[in-house]
Amino acid sequence: MSENSTIFALSSGAPPAGIAVVRISGPQAGAALVALSGQLPSSRRATFRRLVDPIDGSLLDATMVLWLPGPQTATGEDSAELHLHGGRAVVGAVLAALGRLPGLRGAQAGEFTRRAFLNGRIDLNEAEGLADLLSAETELQRRSALAMADGALSRRVEDWRQGVLTLSAQLEALLDFSDEDDVGEGGALLPAGFGDRTADLATSIAAWLDRPRAEPLREGFRVVLAGPPNAGKSTLFNALVESEAAITAAEPGTTRDVLTRSVAIDGVPFTFADTAGLREEGAGEIERIGIARARAEAAKADLILWLGPEGEGPQGLALWELAARADDPAAPAKASPRHRLSAHTGEGVDALRRDLVAHARASLPAPGEAALNARQHDLLVQVHAALTAARDERDPLLAAEQLRLARRALDALTGRAGTEDMLDALFGRFCIGK
Repeated sequence: MSENSTIFALSSGAPPAGIAVVRISGPQAGAALVALSGQLPSSRRATFRRLVDPIDGSLLDATMVLWLPGPQTATGEDSAELHLHGGRAVVGAVLAALGRLPGLRGAQAGEFTRRAFLNGRIDLNEAEGLADLLSAETELQRRSALAMADGALSRRVEDWRQGVLTLSAQLEALLDFSDEDDVGEGGALLPAGFGDRTADLATSIAAWLDRPRAEPLREGFRVVLAGPPNAGKSTLFNALVESEAAITAAEPGTTRDVLTRSVAIDGVPFTFADTAGLREEGAGEIERIGIARARAEAAKADLILWLGPEGEGPQGLALWELAARADDPAAPAKASPRHRLSAHTGEGVDALRRDLVAHARASLPAPGEAALNARQHDLLVQVHAALTAARDERDPLLAAEQLRLARRALDALTGRAGTEDMLDALFGRFCIGK
């Protein structure tokens, strides 16, 4: 894949549609527009043109086109847009005509955004935010992704980086001119206020590390229903996801595997998991596998709804005791459950939903707040550790090395330093045409 080639793709939704937008980006974008429309229109101005096949001169469409010369474009390259009538035949004919032009090829998934990154139009954090924005399904997801795509984290990273560079420059001056009276105090001592300024940077980064993470927001707040067989897990699961997704029956061990459903409740994303009944006796081989998977699922839950005997749920995990069969006089009693309900009659289910929404909102990023993903969090942990070590260091050479490690991790955050495999994985999340 050549970075100098000119790429094209349908960038709007799949036809048929009212309008279909085809994007072209690269050094031959202008020539491609001339080949189809006869001449370049005025830059950055929508212009009506008749598009013809450059091979046989047949009419392809009569529509609006845009000429966007680089570098002030989305990709940083010369670009063009064709706003076609959105029928499948029209789009197919135009894409085929573009594919026959010399120097042009169809874009790969995420290639437009990758070029924007490589040409410095966006950094890695903004690209990740854009990927999350494209997959956002709830308002919370949209607002958090938009904050990241708009550079909320990137601006803070640049501030931290400038602060580290300033501290590094002071140390370099101390090391280079330690024999001069106007630099440093006492020769080998660190610059005045070095520890305080380093601590301030570390504190600022720690505040971001303490924020709720992006994964529960992206994947949904994970709620696992757990308990022994016939405790009402599958019935409650169906009530919460408002679908007959799980099979319910009086026979023990009906649920053999983990069943998950992602839903939004009042705009909050959830992933609910129904699991096999937990029991030690009487389980067959397949059911034992399901029980093992249920325990593994519970271990990674954000919250467990425990429908079993009071006090016998998994220990050391976030857990709510539920009395889930309030309509059944024979159901085991619980002294102080968080909720009493019946999924059969609907009693208490709405109250449980409201409680879940309030609890999840408190655990998820605030609306419009940028949230760190695993990659970003791990790198900021490295930055914080390096700054803390530099703050406590007394040797200027060792302190300078810690600041270098902090700069390297900050550069990896924005993509100044990175690996090709990581970039391939990121931009592979995008669709063709983005």
